[in-house]
Amino acid sequence: MTSPHAIVLVGPMGVGKTTIGRKLAKTLERKFVDSDQVIAKAHGDIPTIFENNGEKHFREIESDTVISLLNEPIVLATGGGAVLNERTRQALGLATVIYLSSDGKHIGARLRSGKRPLIKRGMSDWRAIYEARRHLYEEVADITIDTSAKSLHETLETISKELSKID
Repeated sequence: MTSPHAIVLVGPMGVGKTTIGRKLAKTLERKFVDSDQVIAKAHGDIPTIFENNGEKHFREIESDTVISLLNEPIVLATGGGAVLNERTRQALGLATVIYLSSDGKHIGARLRSGKRPLIKRGMSDWRAIYEARRHLYEEVADITIDTSAKSLHETLETISKELSKID
């Protein structure tokens, strides 16, 4: 893909946006950026932002961050809730957006290893959040990839095939 704009990965927390994004960037010879890492570097720990300033404040920071990166030829992994901000959703029209969907069967183990401010009761919270956001992921997506039964390699192959159809 030769587009000068970003390729953006969206989807629920724990689906593998960062892992897949890193590998995809390497394959496409692009820089990889994780919006959560950019936010943490500039503003501090994300759970602390949520605790001290609330989710609304965090979503504004997140939107500014994502929008500032969209005109760069990068692979961008967003936080699971980035699509909640209408300004972000509109701006994603400047990018190629890949929605990584999941049936959730392998998510539980991934969620145990991180600090996720919206996950208090484990998988029941994850499922409720995913169901509430699913239509927004679908709304912004140019490409949808179900990662449920795919290995990392298969997911990357599928993404590459789908991107070649757009280019």
